[in-house]
Amino acid sequence: MKYYLSISLLFCILFNSFSQGTPKGQLKGKIFEEGTQTAIPYSSIRAFAGNPSKLITGGISDEKGGFSLELPYGNYQILIESIGFEKLELKNISINADKSSQNLGNLFAKPSQKVLQEVTVKSQKASMELGLDKRTFQIGTDLANKGANAADILGNLPSIQVDGEGGVRLRGSENVRILIDGKPSTLLGTNGSSGLSSLQGNLIEKVEVITNPSARYEAEGMAGIINIVLKKNQNNGFNAAYEINTGYPENFGGTAILNYRKNKLNFFINYGLFYRRTPGRSDIYQEVYSTDGSRRYLKQNNSNNVTGLVNNIRGGADYYFNDKTILTGSYIFRRTDVRRISDFHYQDYVGSLSNLFSITDRQQDEKEAEPNAEYALTFKKSFAKKGKEFSADLRYLDYWEKSDQLFTQVSKYADGSPYTANSKVQTSINDEFEHQWILQADYVNPISKDIKLETGLRTSFRDMINDYWVKEKDANGNFNYVPGLKNLFDYKENISAAYAIIGNKVNKFSYQFGIRGELTDIQTELQQTGEKNPRNYSNLFPSAHFTYSKSKDNSFQLSYSRRVRRPTYNDLSPFVTFSDNRNFFSGNPNLNPQFTESFDLGNVHYYDKGSISSSLYYRYTTGKIERIRTVDANGYSKTLPQNIADEESMGAEMTGSKNMNRIWKADLNLNFFRAKINASNINQNFTAETFSWFVRHTSRLKIAQKIDVQIRANYEAPQKTAQGRRGELAWMDFSASQDILKGNGTLTLNILDIFNSRIMRSETFGDTFYTSSNMQGRLRSYNLTFNYRFKTTKQAAKQRRSMMDEEQ
Repeated sequence: MKYYLSISLLFCILFNSFSQGTPKGQLKGKIFEEGTQTAIPYSSIRAFAGNPSKLITGGISDEKGGFSLELPYGNYQILIESIGFEKLELKNISINADKSSQNLGNLFAKPSQKVLQEVTVKSQKASMELGLDKRTFQIGTDLANKGANAADILGNLPSIQVDGEGGVRLRGSENVRILIDGKPSTLLGTNGSSGLSSLQGNLIEKVEVITNPSARYEAEGMAGIINIVLKKNQNNGFNAAYEINTGYPENFGGTAILNYRKNKLNFFINYGLFYRRTPGRSDIYQEVYSTDGSRRYLKQNNSNNVTGLVNNIRGGADYYFNDKTILTGSYIFRRTDVRRISDFHYQDYVGSLSNLFSITDRQQDEKEAEPNAEYALTFKKSFAKKGKEFSADLRYLDYWEKSDQLFTQVSKYADGSPYTANSKVQTSINDEFEHQWILQADYVNPISKDIKLETGLRTSFRDMINDYWVKEKDANGNFNYVPGLKNLFDYKENISAAYAIIGNKVNKFSYQFGIRGELTDIQTELQQTGEKNPRNYSNLFPSAHFTYSKSKDNSFQLSYSRRVRRPTYNDLSPFVTFSDNRNFFSGNPNLNPQFTESFDLGNVHYYDKGSISSSLYYRYTTGKIERIRTVDANGYSKTLPQNIADEESMGAEMTGSKNMNRIWKADLNLNFFRAKINASNINQNFTAETFSWFVRHTSRLKIAQKIDVQIRANYEAPQKTAQGRRGELAWMDFSASQDILKGNGTLTLNILDIFNSRIMRSETFGDTFYTSSNMQGRLRSYNLTFNYRFKTTKQAAKQRRSMMDEEQ
């Protein structure tokens, strides 16, 4: 902790030493292939000055060949290099007070007639790109992500926390919408995050974090949106990358990312296969108070061992009618086969902790299969008018999960004699099926140079079924249904939406207003009992964003949006988890949606060697969905979601990055927040006011020409909840990588949770009980990953990135 506080304080002090820089101007242009008018993406642009010439700065052209460099006033020679093309040299380019902005226009490069030699990439794209409405994180630059899954990767990003059960929080809130390539996906599972642990990290290119989305996005997600962008190559010729990893506890896997493009067709396929064992442990201590003054005590220890084999395949093709019109068809298939063995050890005491009543051991043996598929067809057209675009997307999601479980329970009294009434053998099935159609169309039209209109439509149809029952073995060896634990839950959801956004820019000030309307129709039915709970409602979700650009490197934004969180399928399904028969979890068919008003004031400031993003935010939520725990007189608990009255939260966040020197790069993320929780509609004592904070610091060091080392420290302060408190959480990760095989390969070692300290602690209070628990969902792990990039004579376009980094 002393190390952590010291390095964080040092880092904060160093932020204040950033230089303000000299007057600067802008140089921009576009690069095309001579004779074909095809844009050349990811070209290297370098600016030299002086005699002898010295590299001043450089940049990379974007996917459309465009580039923009910020240069101090002076006279420059510009060198443009593109793999497979001859160099372009431009001399006597002046940037001064009279010509502070120069546009070189369209530049044309001739294809090279030489056979290209191997190119070694010696740097990576910046790990974080800051925007006022979102932050984009490049996954490949973080060494800790090697061999990790999607849940691990999200947990490594600023503002995001992932608990031991896979739950995701953004700025301390669990109500976040997670998307794949901007759309819902079967890769995420039925509740929007359960599939994260089955999605391999090396299939992910980047993650976008949007804390206050505009009306163009779904209104779902109180705290914002996390968009996971998968890798997909579109470079000419044949390109491939392979990755294998091994680790302990057992973590074996590999991926292949391939594409072939010729003329108007581009074929792509990603495949991943991995086997993982995830051990975990937890313990519970509970006191139960009866009205007659008697007490019961429970000491419980749990251990689980989960093994899983996962296959992911994603493939498809792009057809380019021309350089402005693209049709893409894609297919995703994932199958997860899981074996889960959980052991529960209960010690029950009556009256006092010195009076042991019984000892019970229970084991769950579960076999689970989850195959799912997704089909998508996407059309995108760009018009001659710059910025004018139309896109349409149709996709079908097919998901099902089959779970077979066996429970064996043996109980005995304190004296060792059999406790026959509490010894059981039970079986259960829990089968879930989901089918969803999504159709979305978006249109963008710049009315003038600075005014832009956006509009779109979206509709989705979702049908889900859960077939669930539990049987218990009787004295004759027959299995009979357990009363109240057999039913079939049918869930149908139709949501239609339309939005419109108008934006304008006046000098350094720009604004954007949006409105989104959504119609929601939800039907739920328990078929065995005939219970129905239909919900029909319509809502408007306005948004507003105001931006002031003090300079190119310093901008401010004020934003507002109204958001909703509808109950998920797992929130509504009334069936209980039956593995731990002392602590039941279930959904609540009577839940209503929660609504949030969100405000955010942000600033982004870029410096010569770093950047700082800071924000103040405020959220007010009505009908918040919160899980409430109740315990009966025998010590059996049930936790289910309920709508509490409201919650008010406000906070401040800062994210910074700086290249301290040639070998040290440091990042820091701080978040302080205060929340007032009001669940008095459930229990008058369920109110809390809490102040908490969390911090994450990452240092990356280049200790040799081809060796990088990374250390990340995390700390989350204690936090009050409606029923109790969550304890502090601290852990540290270590990673190291080395380039091998002439730069074509990379070997990475990481140790996650070095001190095995990532333990979630909580306390829960009720009128008749007290419960404390500790849970470690993932133990310390070691991973070794090997990555190899296959190159053809038509080098992958992305290899053009950062050719000048070594010279800088």
